[in-house]
Amino acid sequence: MDNLKGMAIFATVVARGSMAAAAEALGMTPSAVSQQIRKLEAHAQVTLLHRTTRKLTLTEAGAAFYRSCAEMLAIAEEAEQRLGEWREAPVGELRLAAPVGFSGKLITEALRPLLENHRQLRLQLFFHDEQIDLIEQRIDLAIRVGNLADSSLVARHLAEWNNLVCAAPVYLRRCGPIDHPQQLQQVDWLSLNTRGQAHTLQFNGPDEESCRLRLEPRVAANSMIALRQFTLDGLGISLQPEPEVREALEEGRLVRLLPQWTLPSFGIYAVTPRRDAQPAKVKVAIEALRRHLGGIAPVQRETAVRSRPA
Repeated sequence: MDNLKGMAIFATVVARGSMAAAAEALGMTPSAVSQQIRKLEAHAQVTLLHRTTRKLTLTEAGAAFYRSCAEMLAIAEEAEQRLGEWREAPVGELRLAAPVGFSGKLITEALRPLLENHRQLRLQLFFHDEQIDLIEQRIDLAIRVGNLADSSLVARHLAEWNNLVCAAPVYLRRCGPIDHPQQLQQVDWLSLNTRGQAHTLQFNGPDEESCRLRLEPRVAANSMIALRQFTLDGLGISLQPEPEVREALEEGRLVRLLPQWTLPSFGIYAVTPRRDAQPAKVKVAIEALRRHLGGIAPVQRETAVRSRPA
């Protein structure tokens, strides 16, 4: 294995017909090329080339060795070309992880153009609301939501989304109108339980009024989809990401409460194990997600931050 460089130089010398031509092609001096050939012959204890002032002639052993070296060099060049294809074109398998809430149109509409335009790209999707180890699971790209904790991973900001307080019309008919955040303390609150803590909300209202509430959920789940279904079924009130419930709001299956009050927005991030040397499949996927997820959100921000998975 130590002689791979010498073998490549030897094959180039034979192909080019002289030490000087090989040196020019390799960006080396003729003396350095000659030294590599002598080192190769000393290691093999066989003469590979007969040298005269006019030309180089292969020995019988040199001719046999050259065939193997040329084959090795061709395989190496093919391998390098394939790496270039991975760098320049979306090929191979893209392994993408995302929260379960993204398992519908949010992902399919974003990634459909990639599959349509790049026939050599394959897609593996993994939906988990719990954080997974990207390295161990060989994940190329993950979508993460909300505040990110410090990590060696890297996050790229895709979009900024708003949370809306939502309820089904049937539930509002039972509990009556909600005109102020304080009234949420008397309703059936539905909340994510990923942090194992009561839900604290900071509302900002008209005339610079603010209201901070700590709400105890009647139903807690680690799935936003489950909470949304409970909400649609009229079992309580929950926070929902605006892009994920836009259709239900337009159809009247959900109602936005407290429209004069706002909650802090939250970030959507594309997280990768490393920043440098990303293959083309990851780059185009990030851009597709940024265009789609950012385009359906009311607020956008173009920044790159160090990943801090929640």
